[in-house]
Amino acid sequence: MNTLSAILAQASQQTAPAQSRPWFVDFLSNPLMLMVLVLVVLWIFMLRGKRNEERKRQGMINALKRGDRVQTIGGILGTVVEARDNEVLVKVDESSNTKIRFARSAIHRVVEEEKPLPK
Repeated sequence: MNTLSAILAQASQQTAPAQSRPWFVDFLSNPLMLMVLVLVVLWIFMLRGKRNEERKRQGMINALKRGDRVQTIGGILGTVVEARDNEVLVKVDESSNTKIRFARSAIHRVVEEEKPLPK
């Protein structure tokens, strides 16, 4: 009887083997780590969007040609008269034939002509 009670006592003290969980379950169970992970993912997507936007702008600046209607970063509207490697000559006034030379990086966008709505 003594041995039977000792065996039962040992059996009750033994615990079930611990289930192994992947490392990321413990990592994500911490709310602070989950918030940091979400912020990192958002930051990556913002950088990716900004990089694509900058790539498009750089392509637009490199493709400037005579006759393009442009807007500078200062808000000046004009027509490209001459485009060199690092600078662009922009005609800003038709009546007085005023031309201003800008750095290519000062061009904000190429203004698209608005098409009239069909009637």
